[in-house]
Amino acid sequence: MSDHPIPLRVYYTVFGALLLLTGVTVGVSLVDLGPLSPVVALVIAATKASLVILYFMHVRYSPRLTWVFAAGGFFWLTILIVLTMGDVVSRGWFVVPGR
Repeated sequence: MSDHPIPLRVYYTVFGALLLLTGVTVGVSLVDLGPLSPVVALVIAATKASLVILYFMHVRYSPRLTWVFAAGGFFWLTILIVLTMGDVVSRGWFVVPGR
């Protein structure tokens, strides 16, 4: 095995945080938060994705150009989620006659 630039303790801590956040996701899914449920779920998912990107994909200790591309991918994902949520929210705005 090759040398680890990050101590194994950090990997185990991040893994524990991911397990904890998965438990929080399950717990939040059992609580009725009304319209805030998708927002809370997306915040938890974004936090877990950030941990995976930063530590398991080694972006945290990479050059700044890697950060730019990782941030660009995350920004693109945000655009897609916002556009999808805009479609979901506006579905009841127009009434089609005959339906």
